[in-house]
Amino acid sequence: MELLQLQYFRTVAKWEHMTKAAQDLRIAQPALSKTISRLEKDLGVPLFDREGRKIRLNAFGRAFLNKVEAALTLLEEGQREVADLAGAEHGSIHLATPTLDRLSEPLNAFVALHPNVHFRITQASMGEMARLIESGEVDLCFTPLPMDRPDFSSTSVLYEDVYLAVPPGHRLSGRPSVRLDEAANEPFIGYKEGFHFQIMNEDFLRAAGIAPNFICRVDDAASIAKLVSSGLGVALVGNCGGPNAAFQLLPIEYPVCRRHFKIAWHNKRYLSKAARNFIDYVGRYFS
Repeated sequence: MELLQLQYFRTVAKWEHMTKAAQDLRIAQPALSKTISRLEKDLGVPLFDREGRKIRLNAFGRAFLNKVEAALTLLEEGQREVADLAGAEHGSIHLATPTLDRLSEPLNAFVALHPNVHFRITQASMGEMARLIESGEVDLCFTPLPMDRPDFSSTSVLYEDVYLAVPPGHRLSGRPSVRLDEAANEPFIGYKEGFHFQIMNEDFLRAAGIAPNFICRVDDAASIAKLVSSGLGVALVGNCGGPNAAFQLLPIEYPVCRRHFKIAWHNKRYLSKAARNFIDYVGRYFS
C-alpha cells in the first residue's frame, strides 16, 4: 500500500466521481481508476459501489476513509513539524475565510515580511470552515462569527463598529448619531440570507426590535455602497466610507453594533510556528 494510493483514494471519496477526482488531482482518469483498483485488490474488498459510471463510497470505503484521513492528517502535521525545525520562515499556513476584505492588507504585509512562508487560502462559508478545521484540512480560520466547538480556540484580532449608511439628503443625514429603531420604516439594502455579515446584521435588528423591509439583497459591500449612494435605501455597513463616499455613515447609539473578527484553530492539532506568528502579527497589525 502506497501513500499516493491513499491520497488518491481520499480525493475520489470526496468527489465520488472519477472524472472530477482526476481533474482535481490533475492526472489521467484511467491512471486514477487503475490506482483505486489496485488499492481495492490490496485490501481484498471493494471500497466503492459502482453502477455504470456512478460510484458511491460503501461501508468498507467509509470505514477505511476514517483511518486514511487520520493517517494523512498525522503525516501532514509531521511535515509541518519538520519544517518548523528549519525555522518559522519556512513553514506553511492554510487559512480559510468567508471574506478577504478585512484581511488582505495584513496578509500582504505578512507575506512581504516572510516571503518563504507558504500560504494557501480557501474561501468558505461558516459551516464549511468548522468542518475544515475539524478535519485538519486548514490550520486557521478568519471569522466574524463565533465558532463555538469544544476543541476550537480563538483570539479576537479586530473590532469594527457597524454604522447606518444613508444616502445624500436623507431625513437622518447630518445627525451625529441615531438609534437603529429610527430607521424601522426605511427600505433596507442587505446581504443575501445566510451571508455571514447578514446573520450579524439581523441580530442587531432584532436587538433594536425591528423587522425592516429588505428591498434588495446582494453579496458584496461595494454593491451595497452603490445602492445606498443612489438613494435606493439604507443599510448596515462596516467602516467602508471615505472622504469621497456618496453616502453618510451614522454611528448607532443603540443597540451596540460591533463586529468581532477572530482567528480560530483546532487546539488538539499541531499549529506551525509560522501560523502562530501570523496570529500574533494580525493582532498587532489591527491594534
